[in-house]
Amino acid sequence: MNDNPAFGSELEPFMGIPTFMRLPATRELDGINVAIMGVPFDSGVSNRSGTRFGPRKIREMSLTLWGHNPTMNITPTKTLNVVDYGDVSVIPTSIDHTMTAITNAAKEVISTGTSLLSLGGDHSITLPLLRAHAEKFGPLSLIHIDAHLDTWEEEFEGEPYSHGTPFRNALLEGLIRKGEYLQIGIRGPVSNEDDYKDAKELGARTITNHELFEKGISEILKEVHRKIKGPVYVSVDIDAADPAYAPGTGTPEVGGLTSYQLLQLVRGLHGLNLVGFDLVEVSPPYDHGDITAILGSNIVFEYLSLLALKEQTKFKQ
Repeated sequence: MNDNPAFGSELEPFMGIPTFMRLPATRELDGINVAIMGVPFDSGVSNRSGTRFGPRKIREMSLTLWGHNPTMNITPTKTLNVVDYGDVSVIPTSIDHTMTAITNAAKEVISTGTSLLSLGGDHSITLPLLRAHAEKFGPLSLIHIDAHLDTWEEEFEGEPYSHGTPFRNALLEGLIRKGEYLQIGIRGPVSNEDDYKDAKELGARTITNHELFEKGISEILKEVHRKIKGPVYVSVDIDAADPAYAPGTGTPEVGGLTSYQLLQLVRGLHGLNLVGFDLVEVSPPYDHGDITAILGSNIVFEYLSLLALKEQTKFKQ
């Protein structure tokens, strides 16, 4: 942990500079295991904007994280050297330029051997992040936790990129390993009766919330571990949680996961070869009491704990 009093590392949560968990803010990555990077972009949304403010609010709410994960019995920052890398310089009026900037920033981080955790922003940011990771690791196994398929051909007429299209484009670009793309938590009305069929034909294994509740999370996680073999990228859309637990999002869908169930899913990824992560669609303007951002910061903390366990296991070997 950073002990510089300018950051307020020993102060109460309402004091000091809100980097993620009071971690040092730097772009020097020598000897750094993990970098946390904000991507404050929301020009890919189709409904309610506001996720450009997500990274800042998630950082603010992360100040309530005390540091030790009792469920996994690990203190991530004692096992890993973690920094807050700051934000990508996005251009709100240009999704193309912003996607290039995201890919370049991600490549700068992971080229050093540092793992990257990205805070969105809307779900369009995942495609350029996948491009950067696939360039380094090859085609990726993908675990996509979300209420929505995000495999539509286009959401706006003639525009291939939005928060509803990242995974279709990733599949068509060969960024995802065949047979190793799982969508978990999908629910709600869709615009076309063939949407689920189209996702399947593209190569997605769609696990609806109905199936998840019928089988239980433990059975779904067994399938995840059975099917996922390659380097794993994890993308979590906060709207996978029910609006009762995450109202601050652009496209809420009723009948979702509880906050605890969402934490269970993330914790259950322990043992996989985790190489990349993003948390997206936290929209503070629609939040109540910051509960969505609190959940978001805790999901990032759980994933950080998984990386610490991975590092601990490597060290023991």
